[in-house]
Amino acid sequence: MWENMQTIFEMFPEAVIAGAVIGAICAMLGVFVILKRVVFIGIALSEVAACGIAAAIMCHIHPFLGAAALTLATVIVLSYPFESNRLPRDAVLGIIFVLASAASILLVANSGFGLQDVKALLYGDLILTSDTDLTLILAIFIPVGVYLLSFLRPTLYTFLDREAARVLGLRVVLWELLYFFALGLTVSAASKVAGALLVFCYLVVAPSTALLLCRKLWGVLVISVVAAVAATMGGLYVSFSRDLPTNQTIAATACVVLAAAVVVSAACRVLLLAMHVVEKR
Repeated sequence: MWENMQTIFEMFPEAVIAGAVIGAICAMLGVFVILKRVVFIGIALSEVAACGIAAAIMCHIHPFLGAAALTLATVIVLSYPFESNRLPRDAVLGIIFVLASAASILLVANSGFGLQDVKALLYGDLILTSDTDLTLILAIFIPVGVYLLSFLRPTLYTFLDREAARVLGLRVVLWELLYFFALGLTVSAASKVAGALLVFCYLVVAPSTALLLCRKLWGVLVISVVAAVAATMGGLYVSFSRDLPTNQTIAATACVVLAAAVVVSAACRVLLLAMHVVEKR
């Protein structure tokens, strides 16, 4: 096992670093996605980013520029307060997802790309992370991580209770827009190598694991990061050892970690109940 891990670190250092960074920051952002109850936004923005990448390649510009432009435009639309509208945010997310998914395929349908090129374009492959990809990821993800940790409290208040946040004097529209802007940038930067599936996995599965095991915000953030990084390392090992697709293996590993958290959480509840019964007797 250690020999395989050492080989992975030696042969694919960019993939290891990129996977750890993407997993850690997306997991922290995903905590607020779940608290806001807009889980579907992760997969919708990932599909929008894939569509932007497809459009950028067709127009012969850098993939990140296409992904960022389209994703940030979507973020501006999603920052609208749909709570006061007859069409809920979830419905808008669904429409965006369908449109982006269809447009991505249509854009590359007559492009002359082979099947492998199309799959790499739309689904990404972490193991193929290049120096340029890693530089872009670090340039985007590190400032986003600093922003999130620096403004954790107003972001949390805004996402938990908009009205209470307004009473406290917070500009909830601004804080929501900043958060979604950061989320859009990270999804855009990660989509080329991580793809829609893995980005969505980091945004949802890792935070869900943490929320099962802890109730305090800092604890949830730390456990989310640990779960995402552990799933990434474990997935890379299994993928390399068994010659399996990297991104899908990491996603499956994250779900195994989540299942373990479910078992641990249930066991803790049973133990606490048993202790309570014993104390009463």
